[in-house]
Amino acid sequence: MQLIKEKISIEELKKMAEKMYGELVKAVVDIDKQIMVVDAELHADEESLLLDEGSEQEHLWGINLHPSKIPNEDWIEFDSMINLRPSSGNRSRSVDNPEIRKKIISIVNKLVNK
Repeated sequence: MQLIKEKISIEELKKMAEKMYGELVKAVVDIDKQIMVVDAELHADEESLLLDEGSEQEHLWGINLHPSKIPNEDWIEFDSMINLRPSSGNRSRSVDNPEIRKKIISIVNKLVNK
């Protein structure tokens, strides 16, 4: 796992994807601290690392990155079990709130050096 506070390159993400799933890299984004963790088998492991770093659960969202799909916008996939939060209004594995989706996209685009 790697905590990303500054920048990571597309090439690094591609290497992670090849090593793990072939085409995707799991990531968890903290929309408050504007950081993310990448390169773990489970989103829950990345979530745990961010919680240990002082992040708050309500700000953490799981995504999958598909570095081979860049520059298409669909290179960010909103799909993770950690996103299931019926009590908070998120009733799917996706990110239902469009404002939160925009924040995630903005943070990922800031942290990934394309």
